[in-house]
Amino acid sequence: MTMLIATDPSTGETVREVPAATPGEVDATLAAAEAARAAWRDRGVDGRAEVLHAVAADLRARADELAPLMTQEMGKPITEALGEVEKAAWCAEHYAEHAAAYLAAEEIASDATRSYVQHLPLGTVLGVLPWNAPFWLALRFAAPALMAGNTGVLKHDPHVPGCAEAIGEVFARALSASGAPRGVFLNLPLETADVAAVIRDPRVQAVSFTGSSRGGAAVASVAAAEIKPAVLELGGSDPCVVLADADLDAAADTIALSRIINAGQSCIAAKRVIVEDAVHGALVDRLRDRLAALKVGDPRDPATQVGPIARADLRENLHRQVTRTVQAGARLLLGGELPDGPGWFYPPALLDDVTDDMTAACEETFGPVMAVMRAADADEALETANRTEYGLAASVWTTPERGEAMAPHIAAGQVSVNGIVKTDPRLPSGGVKRSGYGRELGPHGIKEFVNVQQVWVGKNPRGEAGGGSKATH
Repeated sequence: MTMLIATDPSTGETVREVPAATPGEVDATLAAAEAARAAWRDRGVDGRAEVLHAVAADLRARADELAPLMTQEMGKPITEALGEVEKAAWCAEHYAEHAAAYLAAEEIASDATRSYVQHLPLGTVLGVLPWNAPFWLALRFAAPALMAGNTGVLKHDPHVPGCAEAIGEVFARALSASGAPRGVFLNLPLETADVAAVIRDPRVQAVSFTGSSRGGAAVASVAAAEIKPAVLELGGSDPCVVLADADLDAAADTIALSRIINAGQSCIAAKRVIVEDAVHGALVDRLRDRLAALKVGDPRDPATQVGPIARADLRENLHRQVTRTVQAGARLLLGGELPDGPGWFYPPALLDDVTDDMTAACEETFGPVMAVMRAADADEALETANRTEYGLAASVWTTPERGEAMAPHIAAGQVSVNGIVKTDPRLPSGGVKRSGYGRELGPHGIKEFVNVQQVWVGKNPRGEAGGGSKATH
């Protein structure tokens, strides 16, 4: 029997083993989701909202038992883990309260008596998710998909099986309490190698994937071959542009925070800090001071600000990126050494004078490593920001007016001016280039997995030809 194994990254010890789903269990899960489709669709927006409100309430009521699962299985500091559970609850609430407006029919004038677009569910949506934000990413996928009337199947990362199981139980309780079918949302503890077959299964109508560009390419190819819609939120090498007219103290505070949340293991973290020459030295001094002051340690300690890297291989790759960047000529101002002792800790590292051809600029750095680059002026900073294969998110520190003027020229799915890049249930999130396609969250995300159906109503109630249509296709 194949097991999904969770390892505590602060100790390196195995903490949980969960059996991977057998072929029979996979079939039963998909059959249950298929069987629940009609009842869930017919329940209507208000009935579905009842369940999502119950999910939010359960998440909040059990936060003290749910958050430690993230700390144990992927090393998230407990204060961040508690915040993630709250954010997941907020996402469920947001869609429960706003789905009706987001999905409202859109009247469109034509030569008909009435013509409009309505948004209908597709069926069952498969969510394939990574380990770095287990609860938030699950609700980010599930809340809009379910509120649109779809059923959902959760295939979580095999390294967080306890989190996945707990998420499934949260939904099971909410569904049971409201009398909804259990198959509306199910956890499927699947091996990664078995994902392609599930995407191909005719009972799955769409897929939502969050993860690496390599994984996204594999998922996209299978979904495309089956002519099934997919949303991909992939890697990022997010630029953070700091111009000479920025508030340097505010910028340094926010950039440092962005880089070390979840030990830097975030797609939307500030990774390439591109600084105008006039303020380069002043900002670097501030960044070094802030990174050096951070407390690295046991993620169970509320005082800890930077926990461990999630896996040994991820830490090894991160150290390779730092080492090669220094070998290529960057200056290492802080960190950059593998600490002794148990666990996979990596203290914050600060690299200066990084150039486009260096590893830390070319690759996504998934850890607390900050790469600082120079730019002669705003134009060069903008060019440097766009010289990447990724396009997930970006930030700009300057005057608000100047930042807004620059935003359309940045190749990224979202741009933050004088603030941290973050995901918010109210606002769409997603990337361009190798950072993916499609959008999650906000009014745009819920429409990714719907049939945008056009309805044209003729003028003759007796069924004769009418309306003066020029075509019938």
